[in-house]
Amino acid sequence: MQIGCCSFTKITNAMQISDIRKEYTRHTLDEKDVAVSPFEQFNKWLQEALHSDIPEPTAMNLATIGANGRPSARIVLLKHVDSGFVFFTNYDSRKGADLQHNPFAALTFHWVEMERQVRIEGRVERVESALSDEYFNSRPLMSRIGAIASEQSRPLPNREVLENRMRALEAEYVDKIPPRPQNWGGYRLIPDYFEFWQGRRSRLHDRIVYEPANNGMWKIYRLAP
Repeated sequence: MQIGCCSFTKITNAMQISDIRKEYTRHTLDEKDVAVSPFEQFNKWLQEALHSDIPEPTAMNLATIGANGRPSARIVLLKHVDSGFVFFTNYDSRKGADLQHNPFAALTFHWVEMERQVRIEGRVERVESALSDEYFNSRPLMSRIGAIASEQSRPLPNREVLENRMRALEAEYVDKIPPRPQNWGGYRLIPDYFEFWQGRRSRLHDRIVYEPANNGMWKIYRLAP
């Protein structure tokens, strides 16, 4: 169903979305209190999120740029942190095509209940095959079969086509271990920019940035909200 501009205006006015307000009061963030390493600071906040029982604490928005110059964003799950931030997907998906064209991307974590965001930018590379194999083989059987069945981001005539593929693959692998498809695996975003955002009263939020310094360390500074 297509909604015209007039209908949309009526809907937004009825909901009064412009009047929605929230005051942020839970925490503060100061340059003198953060860790020297942004990875350490991220891990501190991630552990607090994991132990706060908030939904999907490892969910992150991944923003990429396609060959046409248009941005594209979606939610993926963080699965590993080493020298960068690792997620897994189909290499032939839209995000995979975007990264093939432009290997730079941005991540955003939004922990609503903690009034926090983390923004991370950097270059993306494929992870080692061994790491992709390890993670793929740790997934539930039906998730592995689903990764084989789905031609991610490709047009699909109807859901029945996908479900028929699943049933055929279930039968094929009833007594076998599904191998990782060559077009499925991990990416690692190696960061060169971190921003930690803490909500504060009157929209005077705390924003602390980390960027690489010439001495191999990280320079830390504050941004205006």
